[in-house]
Amino acid sequence: MRIDHRENNQLRPVKITRNYIKSAEGSVLIEMGDTKVICTASVDEKVPPFKKGSGEGWVTAEYSMLPRATQVRNTRDISKLKLNGRSQEIQRLIGRSLRAVVNLNLLGERQIIVDCDVIQADGGTRTSSITGAFIALVDACRKLKEDGLISKIPITDFVAATSVGIIHGVEMLDLCYSEDSHAIADMNVVMSGEGKFIEIQVAAEQSPFSREQFDKLLNLAEEGAGKLFEVQRQVLGDLAKEIGSVSKDEKIHSSNPE
Repeated sequence: MRIDHRENNQLRPVKITRNYIKSAEGSVLIEMGDTKVICTASVDEKVPPFKKGSGEGWVTAEYSMLPRATQVRNTRDISKLKLNGRSQEIQRLIGRSLRAVVNLNLLGERQIIVDCDVIQADGGTRTSSITGAFIALVDACRKLKEDGLISKIPITDFVAATSVGIIHGVEMLDLCYSEDSHAIADMNVVMSGEGKFIEIQVAAEQSPFSREQFDKLLNLAEEGAGKLFEVQRQVLGDLAKEIGSVSKDEKIHSSNPE
């Protein structure tokens, strides 16, 4: 029996609130059980130096956790004058996951920065961040389209992420902190709406695990991601129909003859 009485293949209750921060082009509060993350997407009409003159845009992410998001207070990164390694790893994961489904050419030479701020942590903060950040990104792109800055929403597919692990020899979906801290192996899986894998992070925490256990974890993650895609579609409503209307390699068509 899990501590919150869920089935082994059951997600924690999921709630995504759009337009949570009124000043951002896109924003959500995502709640996965007791884990809560605010995701905001900000449009910047500049690109990083390595993208200047390319005609392409960029999507990147930053991740942080409030000091009392956890049971014991964390020290703010600013007090140490550097980003801690965990935060750096997670924000790179979020950025990679989002860019996997964005046509950067159709975005134009501008940048969307997604900030994921954990206000309460109970496991799965990186996977919750990715799932929520996707919705914020979609809304930021919607705003660009409404303002006439782009002609199409440049997002090729959905993205969601979930965690799975082995606790007391049993494979479980969407681990809370208590479960994660006792897992002999855990895995974070990022998937596209088509059912393709974007990233898999897996490690044996206490002892090696078998290929059979790996396959069971992967199957559980696929099942969980499918449920998250359903939530995302429901939250986006009619806007969900515009996701996937462009391909990854589609180009901006110029009206000027060559």
